[in-house]
Amino acid sequence: MKIDVLSLFPEMFEGVFGSSILKKASEKDAVTFQVTNFRDYADNKHSTVDDYPYGGGAGMVLKPQPIFDAVDALSAHSETKPKVILLCPQGERYHQRKAEELAKEDHLIFICGHYEGYDERIREHVVTDEISIGDYVLTGGELGAMVVIDSVVRLLPGVLGNEDSQVHDSFSTGLLEHPHYTRPSDFRGMKVPDELISGNHKKIDEWRTKETLRRTWNRRPDLLENYSLNDIEKKLLAEIQKEK
Repeated sequence: MKIDVLSLFPEMFEGVFGSSILKKASEKDAVTFQVTNFRDYADNKHSTVDDYPYGGGAGMVLKPQPIFDAVDALSAHSETKPKVILLCPQGERYHQRKAEELAKEDHLIFICGHYEGYDERIREHVVTDEISIGDYVLTGGELGAMVVIDSVVRLLPGVLGNEDSQVHDSFSTGLLEHPHYTRPSDFRGMKVPDELISGNHKKIDEWRTKETLRRTWNRRPDLLENYSLNDIEKKLLAEIQKEK
């Protein structure tokens, strides 16, 4: 198996990949690791990889261009289409069955982000799998990637004498966040929703509220059971359910 990791802090992986089972797996040629700083793919003179979110708000959003180009480069010489995995709190809950599924792949690419979030076009057009290791907040995706990689590699033939790994999950209540977008507004023909570039804050707030409810309803409807909806949210959720 070939494992690529895209991270702004590649040094975080040195000790993990050079120790314990992961080191032994590499020495047995069961897996090869490569960590790439995707800042190297930024196409601007300052090598910036993030920008302010359309519609305003706190935090920064990862730009699509560096991630798209980095994944294109890593995939170019792959014999099979790689699984591109995004570590994020909105992904599917990680479990042992998913580890076993990923262990059957030849090439995995992990995207580790920071800041407020990712430009939504990364999710829609690059990523094949979104994974969350639990309902809590981490500084970035690196630790999540390490957890997933460790659980997958130990399942590869010849790495362990037995398969006894377990995954322990932790949860909290709350709604999933709405999609994020940043510059450019039109990237490879993929456009940012009109509401976010309208300058109309009422439209922006309503879009974000509705998309938050839509994402939660589609991905984690159980979270709505303990969430108290106000009148506007009830109206928007009813529209979403009718559209569904």
